[in-house]
Amino acid sequence: MTTLDPQAKALIDMVYRVGAPRFHDLDVAKARHSFQKLQFALRPEAPAVASVADVPIPRAHAREGVIMGRLYRPLNSAAGDALPLVFYFHGGGWCVGDLASYDVLCRELANQSGAAVLSVDYALAPEHPFPAAVNDALRAVEWSLENAALLGVDPARFALMGDSAGGTLSAVTALQLRDLQGPRPALQVLVYPCTDIRSTRPSRSAYADGYMLDEGSLVWFFEKYLPNAADHADWRASPLLAPDLGDLPPALLILAGCDPLVDDGLAYAEALRTAASPAEAVVYPGLVHGFFTLGKFFPQAGEAVQRCAQALAQAFA
Repeated sequence: MTTLDPQAKALIDMVYRVGAPRFHDLDVAKARHSFQKLQFALRPEAPAVASVADVPIPRAHAREGVIMGRLYRPLNSAAGDALPLVFYFHGGGWCVGDLASYDVLCRELANQSGAAVLSVDYALAPEHPFPAAVNDALRAVEWSLENAALLGVDPARFALMGDSAGGTLSAVTALQLRDLQGPRPALQVLVYPCTDIRSTRPSRSAYADGYMLDEGSLVWFFEKYLPNAADHADWRASPLLAPDLGDLPPALLILAGCDPLVDDGLAYAEALRTAASPAEAVVYPGLVHGFFTLGKFFPQAGEAVQRCAQALAQAFA
């Protein structure tokens, strides 16, 4: 086990001191509100960008409505620039999280990478269980690249990125695009993704309680997202179980040292490398699941965002 970073310990002590309920103690509406409150309280100040536009992405059939996206263009970009595009899929166990909670992070990524960022508001469970989020993620990518001129982006230069559940969606979308012989991302950036729902690797038990993302909350998310237990073995839910991890775009994994999912992230990076798909895993020692968006509290969050933005800029160069 890794020793907790002092800031991580301070956050956990604060959460438990005020008696904040855990996700699995709440109903879905209250869990969503609790997640948003944490993000709003501990995220950095919002930097200015050139523009922010809401993008309604039609689902395959009109009766299914739209997927909302929010497009950020970096501060130093001109209106006529065809920018590279980063698709961002937010975290929250496929059940919580929204565009508003990730507004600051997407602004930072746009400005620091020089790319446009499209934040995708995919369908959430339990109202829309698996594979709704998977289908929305792929649809958002395909539609946006087909309508690149409308968005002012370059369809030949795009990347997939997300944290936690959104990191899983990014990994799965990369696999689907490969299998469909579709457009190829320049990079996949996976921030503490869930890669194997049925995992029994040591970090699952070592950090099962008292490290922000506890076992009870993991089970709560899995039950909401995957009401059919047989789907736990579907590689679209657990990408580490995909039969072939070869011929994938390069991956950068950002992991937290005191996270029940850290061993699964390391295993995914190793499996990618074994299949000759380039992968780099960076572990931030002593930090907990969720640190990446909490830049007001964790200085390492700013460093990690900058590392990801630099990797994106290099991939698009």
